[in-house]
Amino acid sequence: MSAVLALAIFLVAFYFIATEKADKVKVVLIASALMAILQLIPGAEVFFSEHAGIDWNVIFLLFGMMIIVGIVKQTGIFDYLAIWSAKKAKGKPYRLMVMLMGITAVASPFLDNVTTIMLVAPVTIVLCNRLRIPAQPYLIAEVLASNIGGAATLIGDPPNIIIGSRAGLTFTDFLVHMTPVVVIIFAVFVLLTRVLFRSSFQYNPEHVAAVMALQERRAITDPAMLRRCLIVFAIVVAGFSLHAVAHLDPAVIAMVGAGLMLLVTKADVGDVLREVEWRTLVFFMGLFVMVAGLVHTGVIETIGSWVIQGFGDNHFVAATALLFGSGVLGAFFDNIPYVATMSPIVEGMVADVPDPQTGQALWWSFALGADFGGNGTAVAASANVVALGIAARSGHRITFWQFTKYGIVVTVLSTVMAWGYVWLRYFT
Repeated sequence: MSAVLALAIFLVAFYFIATEKADKVKVVLIASALMAILQLIPGAEVFFSEHAGIDWNVIFLLFGMMIIVGIVKQTGIFDYLAIWSAKKAKGKPYRLMVMLMGITAVASPFLDNVTTIMLVAPVTIVLCNRLRIPAQPYLIAEVLASNIGGAATLIGDPPNIIIGSRAGLTFTDFLVHMTPVVVIIFAVFVLLTRVLFRSSFQYNPEHVAAVMALQERRAITDPAMLRRCLIVFAIVVAGFSLHAVAHLDPAVIAMVGAGLMLLVTKADVGDVLREVEWRTLVFFMGLFVMVAGLVHTGVIETIGSWVIQGFGDNHFVAATALLFGSGVLGAFFDNIPYVATMSPIVEGMVADVPDPQTGQALWWSFALGADFGGNGTAVAASANVVALGIAARSGHRITFWQFTKYGIVVTVLSTVMAWGYVWLRYFT
């Protein structure tokens, strides 16, 4: 009965989020309150267990990076990069989109896709405002690119960190097994965007000429402050890259970086805190509590078991079930708690496989499905939610279905291509 109640609350809340008939923050808070009142979440554990409640690592990673981005923004670097990008692309819409997607996809494997979106999205918005074109298509394309690119490495997408820890997979393992298919899928995605967003490409010669005439160096308002920011940011990036060696969580690195940047720049704390996307953070907390209800009542585990029980001793069928099952479920449940819940089940499956290579193939299928499923809907991955929050705050609101209609197409394409890759590499 508790599982039915939890699922009913989640589905009703998801309906209101998807149809946008109510404010999504209010929806998740009401749904979370119902989960608590009906005792469908594990009491105080919801605040202290990352697997059965709010993942504070994600919340504080976002909070720290929002502070860093807010300070960096004051230097004028985003305006500089926007003008520089427009000039390099000569104002041509598709070329501009490819350039922004390329930057996003290259940065995501090393910064993680949430951090990358928080850095690239402000540049994109400034750029689109300068060219007087809608920012929504460019932001959506960047988010989709970040979720694809982030799948390439251990630190590129939060679910990969969970899978790597559970399966004992290293940064090099991810590079060898995930990067090849990610590169191929991204190349196809770049070509696909030409069709997906064809109606959005607008070229206004007057606005382009005005941007081309600008001197990007004049956009930098405080060079000394920018130099200090870049030094701290380089330390943060190095910390993200070496977090496994240093045994520091990315959230700790982001918070230390935020503190250092406040210290060395002497930025006004009040001004910086006004740049924080508080609605996005509250939405995430509510969403984690909603998913905690599904985890605690066994809904996710039951659905996951149904997906993988039908494979028998056919390991390719098992890999297929994990890939497509994770792609579908990951599109509706935030992929971080989903992966945390399903990882023990996959570990049990792998333990029963005599061939180590085949066992690893199950982990890679699971990772590919969860990562690419993050593009499925507007709430399927952290980067999606962050991008929608930034877009809304800047006046370029992206609706749930505006994002999802593109995300579903890209998810189907990427999971089918990933399935072919798994078959060719591990089962032929």
